[in-house]
Amino acid sequence: MKTSPDTSQCPKPSCPAGDDDCPLIIELRQLRELARTDGLTKLFNQRHFRDALAQEMERTQRSFNPTSLMFIDLDLFKRVNDQYGHEAGNLALVHLAKLLQENLRRLDVACRYGGEEFVVILPGTDLFTGRFVAERLREKLAQSPVALETGPLHITASIGIDTYRHSDSDSAEQFIARTDKLVYQAKAAGRNCVVHGITDVRVDTHISADEKAALSDAFRSTDKKS
Repeated sequence: MKTSPDTSQCPKPSCPAGDDDCPLIIELRQLRELARTDGLTKLFNQRHFRDALAQEMERTQRSFNPTSLMFIDLDLFKRVNDQYGHEAGNLALVHLAKLLQENLRRLDVACRYGGEEFVVILPGTDLFTGRFVAERLREKLAQSPVALETGPLHITASIGIDTYRHSDSDSAEQFIARTDKLVYQAKAAGRNCVVHGITDVRVDTHISADEKAALSDAFRSTDKKS
């Protein structure tokens, strides 16, 4: 499943003569795609992540719908590289990327942030549901080892998740920083766990039980496809 933000407002290269098969335009489109994609995992890269996050935070201010942000950091990744080799490390990164693609909604934005760290933007998702999604992803990763020629490689991740609400005044950098800090708390808590931000009871109770159930069902439905 491809995860991508709403890019309907982004201009696309077009041929002045109206030739959709123009080799130059095709090449420009390919270069545009490469500029926002991580070569190894085929997820979006950090550059695209920052643009998409700014867009979703702006949408939150307009629509009052929260935006949740998840940081995922593979545990003891240096040990994997040292013990099994860098190719095994690459396979672990690709494994996590595939897991994200298979278990997120189409509107979610999964990106490789750098090294062994990944980020996921969850538009229209409150912290209640975001915590559920993060925990489900953590469990799936822990239960699905990477297949190596030498045998299964079991990997886990520490996850931090927080939510940007209409009442927040954070900049994108501040939102990133406070969410990333939660990953360090997850590492300090023993790794392979989820640490979340502070729940805003006023906001969470404003979202009805039916709305929360609908959000959870949207994520659960991916289990039937995996």
